[in-house]
Amino acid sequence: MSDSAAAGGIGRDAGDGTRAVRAGLPEPVKYEPTLPGPVFAAHFHLPGEATGPYKYGRDENPTWTHLENAIGELEAPGQDGVETLVFASGMAAISSVLFSQLRAGDAVVLPDDGYQVLPLVREQLTAYGIEVRTAPTGGDAQLDLLDGAKLLWMETPSNPGLDVCDVRRLAEAAHARGALVAVDNTLASPLGQRPLELGADFSVASGTKQLTGHGDVLLGYVAGTDASAMTAVRRWRKVVGAIPGPMEAWLAHRSIATLQLRVDRQNATALTLAQALRERTDVTGLRYPGLPDDPSYKIASQQMRRYGCVVSFTLPTRTRAERFLDALRLVDDATSFGGVRSTAERRGRWGGDAVPEGFVRLSVGAEDPEDLVADVLRALDESAR
Repeated sequence: MSDSAAAGGIGRDAGDGTRAVRAGLPEPVKYEPTLPGPVFAAHFHLPGEATGPYKYGRDENPTWTHLENAIGELEAPGQDGVETLVFASGMAAISSVLFSQLRAGDAVVLPDDGYQVLPLVREQLTAYGIEVRTAPTGGDAQLDLLDGAKLLWMETPSNPGLDVCDVRRLAEAAHARGALVAVDNTLASPLGQRPLELGADFSVASGTKQLTGHGDVLLGYVAGTDASAMTAVRRWRKVVGAIPGPMEAWLAHRSIATLQLRVDRQNATALTLAQALRERTDVTGLRYPGLPDDPSYKIASQQMRRYGCVVSFTLPTRTRAERFLDALRLVDDATSFGGVRSTAERRGRWGGDAVPEGFVRLSVGAEDPEDLVADVLRALDESAR
């Protein structure tokens, strides 16, 4: 981790709130802002030999550096040798790991119940001559496919099914077979789970979601412990040019300051909502890893520090689900998750997810818990008429 990551004086044992508001801040300079504004630069003054940290805007930017230090401090507090790189989107970050580490003839193990763009990724990997093996997240089913694999990719909790796998167990098994390990940490956020501490080589996430939390920034990142592997990721970013704008990076860093406040509110309300939905006879397939009777609860409790803001459930029919979404007043019918405003959608409308027609993914925002729960229960009642 760079010197500026430690400049805020954050101790290894600092609380999440302290860490979030201080992470990535540079050394204080008299009369300068505590969080410098975005640096808009395609190039930098570079006389003589091309040395120094900033040469060209596709390679590095001071605003990225502050944000990368902040994310690294959240993903792996106090851990040396961690590098973080930011990208234009979550998919840019995911692609950077997969396509920088894999070659024709390699094998990769993916979840078959992950983010709905993964099937497109699988097609592209296969077209490049890479063998793709898939298994469900739940039950650590990917264990059976590791022999001869170059990379294991986990998504835990899975999106949208909210299954959880044992990261430490799978990482140890993959490393014993010579495979690298990547974990999509989007749904958990770094305050919910730290994959690098659980043995992963890469923690990858869409910063579009809970990390930034306001639904106004597209961003992705990769944090990694393997220097050689991260050099390849950095090179891929340079070649592809999948870089974030400085304004997006600055907005993301600014938003991280409230991460712990948002996450704790959203997680607590998500559990309250899940408990209320459990009492409904018209709701089936309810999933939230924080419910003691959820299939994911045991493993999630061992490796997660918070259970997330997403609750999923199924209503009897597609029509019923659409009526429910139309009846909501405090929940926007929108995709994505993790924002301060609650959102929900009938996930099957996109295709690509093996879910029932009445399956609803609901992301809990920062509204007052009693107001949000009342709105959801009222909408369920109205949609049943």
